[in-house]
Amino acid sequence: MTTVAIRKKLANFMQVADDKKVKAIYALFEDEIEQEEMEYTDEFREELDKRYAYYKNGGKMITAAEADKQINKILQTVKQK
Repeated sequence: MTTVAIRKKLANFMQVADDKKVKAIYALFEDEIEQEEMEYTDEFREELDKRYAYYKNGGKMITAAEADKQINKILQTVKQK
């Protein structure tokens, strides 16, 4: 079963599960759920800020479809090695 399918099944289950089960599942992951934000390095955060500023100032962007094409091209190159 794919991760996407598992996520869907879990989401559906959580909608109908009784309170006791929901609380038990929450208790398992409480620490991770309660983390206020992702912990990024300063370098990564600076790069995100730089890219966001570029976008806001009219920087050239590509569509998701074009990004997929580029990623698939790279993956094909890697697989051939």
